[in-house]
Amino acid sequence: MKILSALLLAAVCGTAAAAELQSWDGSAPQHTASLKAPVRIINLWATWCAPCRKEMPAMSAWYQKQKKGSVDMVGIALDSRENIAKFLKQTPVAYPVWRYTGNDSRSFMKGLGNTVGGLPFTVVEAPKCAYKQTVLGEVTAAKLDQALAKARAKCGYR
Repeated sequence: MKILSALLLAAVCGTAAAAELQSWDGSAPQHTASLKAPVRIINLWATWCAPCRKEMPAMSAWYQKQKKGSVDMVGIALDSRENIAKFLKQTPVAYPVWRYTGNDSRSFMKGLGNTVGGLPFTVVEAPKCAYKQTVLGEVTAAKLDQALAKARAKCGYR
């Protein structure tokens, strides 16, 4: 009975989370389950966050160098459409950008492992082998390389 309750709760929470994530421009609902690569990188950011703005061009360049289909990356903004549009016009990125539209970003971040609530915050995970690593603060190409290598080693991916 406990397992059934846990599965039901996960399904309900997953549906709620999907309703709270959209393409940054509001054109389509999004969900992390749509990320199909063996390793996925989820970066939480905001336009008012200086380290977030600094890391995004480096993350974009890093992402473009990855083998297609080996890594999915998404930036989830905790910000308004207007601020995101202005930022992306000045600083385009190669990976998709979504927007959190819910009312409780603290709980959303905690659900991803961010117990502090700080930004930027990055999750590197390989769902099929239950691997998850979190990074609070600015990431660099070297940090992403290390996190990807750990995920691949843990899960036997090449």
